[in-house]
Amino acid sequence: MDKRVVIADDESIIRLDLKEILEGDGYLVVGEAATGDDALELIRSLEPDLALLDVKMPGIDGIEVARAVKGGATQVVLLTAFSQRALIESAREAGVVAYLVKPFRSSEILPKLAAIVNPASVAASAPVTADAAGVDDKIETREIVQRAKETLMRERGLDEPTAFEIIQQSAMRGRTRMRDVAQQILKGEFVG
Repeated sequence: MDKRVVIADDESIIRLDLKEILEGDGYLVVGEAATGDDALELIRSLEPDLALLDVKMPGIDGIEVARAVKGGATQVVLLTAFSQRALIESAREAGVVAYLVKPFRSSEILPKLAAIVNPASVAASAPVTADAAGVDDKIETREIVQRAKETLMRERGLDEPTAFEIIQQSAMRGRTRMRDVAQQILKGEFVG
């Protein structure tokens, strides 16, 4: 049976990346949330096997959500851009079973999650497939596009959909990849 997962991160691109990685490895993503409050509600109502929670989210944070569901059937993995000792300690006390430091790659995530949800099969598991490189490339592209989008939003006072549309349209007009346009933006070479 597929392992059921809830993903909670306030960045939609991170949720999309995680969902793609997990579903590609046979996990069933049963819920997604952008806030800690929504994540808690999803975990309580859906009772997934695993919850991947960002530390910093609107509303209650990932550690508070972990604390609230501690002792239940759901194992909590924290997603963080930080690896501070105090954070790790309070996460452990809240019942978090592991944490992943962003940015992450499928080759790091999948073995760690496999060890959490099915510790007995880890020793017998097959090596990561060649697909992992393709997924990692997609994730890296999304991260570059996300940073470029944030740059356009900040420098031009745009909202997220407009910034994304500029990148997308420029790529189509130039018959190039969005990643290439995003890299131009990040290098300050974008004119569009």
